[in-house]
Amino acid sequence: MQVIIPGERLRFGVRLVAHAPNGPRLGLLGAPLSWDAGLPLNDVPSLELTYTTHAQGAAWLREPCEVALEYSVDGGSWSEAANGRFLRIKRSGDMTDQTGAQRFSLPGWAWMLRKLVLYPSLDMVDGKRQFNAVRVGHILTTLISEGAGRGALPGLSADFTATHDSAGQPWSAELTIGLEPGTDLLQLLINLSEQGVCDWQMTGRVLQVYNEGTALGRQLAAGPAPVELVLGRDIDQAPDDATLEDAASAILVVGEEGLRVEVTNPGAVAPWGRWEAYQSQGGVKDEGTARLLAGQALERASRERVQVTRQIKPQEARFLPLADYRPGDTIRAPGEEGRPEALRVRQITLSRGDDGVVGGNLTLNDRFLERDVKLARRAAGILNGGVSSGGNGGEPGGDGEGRVPAAPTGLLVNPAAYQDDEGYTHGQITISWSPVTTDVNGTPLTVSGYELIGQTPPGTGAERVLATTTATTLTYSPLVPKSRWVFGVRAVNDGTLGQVAASAEITIPDDETPPPDPSTPVVDSRLGIFRISWDGFTSAATGMPKDFSRVLIMMRDPLDPGNEGQQVEWLERAGTAVVPGQPYNVDREFWLVAIDRSGNLSGASAHVISQAKPLVNTDMIGEIINGAEHIITGSIPANAKIVAGSITGGLIQALAIDAGKIAANAITADKIQAGAIDAAHIKANAITADKIAAGSITAAKIDADALNGKVITGPVVRSSPTGRRFVLDSSTLDLRFYPSGSSNYSRVYAEDSGGEAAVAITTNTSFSQRAELRVNSSLIRLGMISSGGTRSGGGLDIASSYARYGYSAGSSYSEASILFDGAGKWTMKGRVWEFTTSSSYETICAGSGVVSSGYYGVTITYGPSMADNMGPVATVRDGAAAPNFYWCLDASSPSGFSFGWSTGGGVLSGKAFYFWAFRHPGSA
Repeated sequence: MQVIIPGERLRFGVRLVAHAPNGPRLGLLGAPLSWDAGLPLNDVPSLELTYTTHAQGAAWLREPCEVALEYSVDGGSWSEAANGRFLRIKRSGDMTDQTGAQRFSLPGWAWMLRKLVLYPSLDMVDGKRQFNAVRVGHILTTLISEGAGRGALPGLSADFTATHDSAGQPWSAELTIGLEPGTDLLQLLINLSEQGVCDWQMTGRVLQVYNEGTALGRQLAAGPAPVELVLGRDIDQAPDDATLEDAASAILVVGEEGLRVEVTNPGAVAPWGRWEAYQSQGGVKDEGTARLLAGQALERASRERVQVTRQIKPQEARFLPLADYRPGDTIRAPGEEGRPEALRVRQITLSRGDDGVVGGNLTLNDRFLERDVKLARRAAGILNGGVSSGGNGGEPGGDGEGRVPAAPTGLLVNPAAYQDDEGYTHGQITISWSPVTTDVNGTPLTVSGYELIGQTPPGTGAERVLATTTATTLTYSPLVPKSRWVFGVRAVNDGTLGQVAASAEITIPDDETPPPDPSTPVVDSRLGIFRISWDGFTSAATGMPKDFSRVLIMMRDPLDPGNEGQQVEWLERAGTAVVPGQPYNVDREFWLVAIDRSGNLSGASAHVISQAKPLVNTDMIGEIINGAEHIITGSIPANAKIVAGSITGGLIQALAIDAGKIAANAITADKIQAGAIDAAHIKANAITADKIAAGSITAAKIDADALNGKVITGPVVRSSPTGRRFVLDSSTLDLRFYPSGSSNYSRVYAEDSGGEAAVAITTNTSFSQRAELRVNSSLIRLGMISSGGTRSGGGLDIASSYARYGYSAGSSYSEASILFDGAGKWTMKGRVWEFTTSSSYETICAGSGVVSSGYYGVTITYGPSMADNMGPVATVRDGAAAPNFYWCLDASSPSGFSFGWSTGGGVLSGKAFYFWAFRHPGSA
């Protein structure tokens, strides 16, 4: 007999549960040696499991079954994870392995969707099942319902309909598509998600499909309570793999009929100069389409490709996988160089090793990779079409002789924008329809081709033949951005023109992609004006894109919270702009915003705060002093008084004015020019406190280094009013450090305590959890605390009378600690992990269990094979009313032990057992 007793921690628990194929729950798989589960977005998940044949539940794994991954938070109820149902299909093992380890490779339940395929129908067109201008739900429900009618996948169900997605929202995408017989449901779902049509997942055996970017694309990186993963708390490792192997700054596109188009990207990363790429696009004859495809390919190849992986710590994290975020969500996490940024979760991987601890990692996409995904989808949508040729631009001709083709059905128009070599935007369309196979009377007919007709403005402009083709998909350009069109398609039967299928009104899009954020400006003050310089690069040190127009120089008063800034100048390229007319010695905040030729604005560059410094001591330029050198003629009339400060020491002859010529109190503070009196002119002890007017000495009047070694009175000293700064506050005895763009400061402070100043360091004061170090004459305390100051995590106390190390979540029940007192005694609090969570190197394994009546003994396995021999210490309690039996341990090894017992009074009653076992170097 084998007894398994689960021992997950309460913070975040993950377990495996067996289910019968398409059937009920069988029970807990409580003793896995290890497992690793990958849960991707819009793909088939996987589970790698190692399980011993000696453990409870091993018999279920010998046969085909389903395994569910369930999770629990803080010891609450258990929930099955989305995409967390797996199929026991493949297994392997070695009969000579005494541990009985078996390895299982289990794909997600979605793998089975490949076993439902599309059958031919009576209305095939060119050997394909045709779906004309239908919603994605109509296509999927058709496959599922037809398969169910044949008895395929009886365990599968779906919670969406032909008209609404799994969230109850109307389908947003419309498709005209021909599917080959034999296309399976899994292949179709993956293709549709790669095209950006939908997102999907399995919950148990239920297929759930949503509009793309909605239910499986939640934005959790912003708002009042963002999901933010922090290094050290939620994440302990953050590897990045980056490569420039696929980078290129120029691409040559070769299409049909000699079409050759070269496209360059001046903003691409090019440390070794120009790198080239080649792209062959069969079926493309239109230059605008070639430029669109090349521009998208170049943008994907313009920068270093970075794979972001973040290793998570579910047992200690504030935000938990599956519970707080899932694949498809956008969260805040450390990006490259550790800066928090919005990243999309593309896969969650969870694992449990032989130590029993649950860990895992996240695969994340930054905004550049997510844009690359969308660009690839657009390119795939265009390239799925056929061959097209340019139209003659003439008036559509009249009907000829012969049978008239019917109007095409399933007409869909997808407009897009692209840029030419100069960075100017043009429009392009990809239009598709179903093949015309009959004339207007329904008689079968083979048409010779199709014509694309356009009218702008709709209802008033002239109709023109824009292009002809023999396929059912066509691309056309150039078109004017923001212009309005109606497009039509008609079949041609050897000169006989068919009926026209017209689209709804289409507005040609303009470029909507903003330029990158500019680099940080350099701001200085010369001759009483601001000079703002820009190096011409982006914040990522790359060149600006070819549609870049200029950078706007923005300015505001940093002390005015309601001031969002105003444009004061602009630059078309790297250079310097001048901003005059600002008050002296007053903070001004500057930053840059890039704008492209379509009017799209970038984000802001880093902000810089500076002050304008005056050239002369008063603001006389233009009034009295011309060019800061000469007095303007007539500005001082003969009968006018001398303006205060206009006569400086340099204009008075030496010794020309003696004490007898100065009236008592005639020289007041406003008569003395700033800087005219230096230390050498002042008699020792001549200036006393009563001679200085209140408030007359400001920070602007104190020379740099003038306070070296001196005493500063007043409660607060700060390095800057905003931004990255420190604040020293004597009223609270603390020093606060603010990072850029955040109020989440860390602080070093002291507290009056029993005649001494106890020192403390606290980090991340805006977070609900933070780290703190406190030091006084009798105690050093280091640990995690909550916003209320209570213990909330690991901690260490080193005191004059005791020492304590352990963990507390704020309650006595959650505390696990070791205490040593001054008398040489020690005690422990907390619970012992039960044996199924043991690792090979743990000192003690402990556990308990119950054996029902009718058995003569029990075998206990530790889970892993321990590194050394174990010494089990156990006891058995009999369930009989009058216990009368004997028992003993009869076997022990590094993998487990067993004991047996006799009948008590001739009855094999139920037993309870309790044990702990310790690693020891002996042979007993």
